[in-house]
Amino acid sequence: MGAALSSEMPILGVMPKRRVMVGLPQQLSTVWLIVSVVAFLAKHLITDFFLQTKWMALGKTRTVGWVLPLSVHTGVHAAGTLAICLALAPALSWFAVVDFFVHFLLDRVKAVLARRWSATPDQQIFWWLLGTDQTLHALTHFIFALWIAAARGAAGP
Repeated sequence: MGAALSSEMPILGVMPKRRVMVGLPQQLSTVWLIVSVVAFLAKHLITDFFLQTKWMALGKTRTVGWVLPLSVHTGVHAAGTLAICLALAPALSWFAVVDFFVHFLLDRVKAVLARRWSATPDQQIFWWLLGTDQTLHALTHFIFALWIAAARGAAGP
């Protein structure tokens, strides 16, 4: 039964092509995936909540003068991502730049939509925006973690 479900089973004598995320192997190191996911969860908690100042939080949502506070906030995120990559997979340190721009874009879109819809914490739309924003940040980090696990698995123990 297990063999019938395997991607290794030929169909009419032809091996099916393996389809995985670009650059990722069929199998990943579970240990490095867990380490990476936990590192990014901790990084996000620290950078998005503990290190985000009132100036960043309020400034990034303004209609004018929002670029600097948002850039500092996303720069702190990028620094956290850089630290994780340097510790776990230095060749992937460029993820810090990706994290900066993705986080910048997500936070700005959230701020613009919240203002357009006059979203406040007593309205459902506020929580939908916040939840969507946080989920997309987590998804970004999970993709980074997958690549780190792949890089570490390829490098051996």
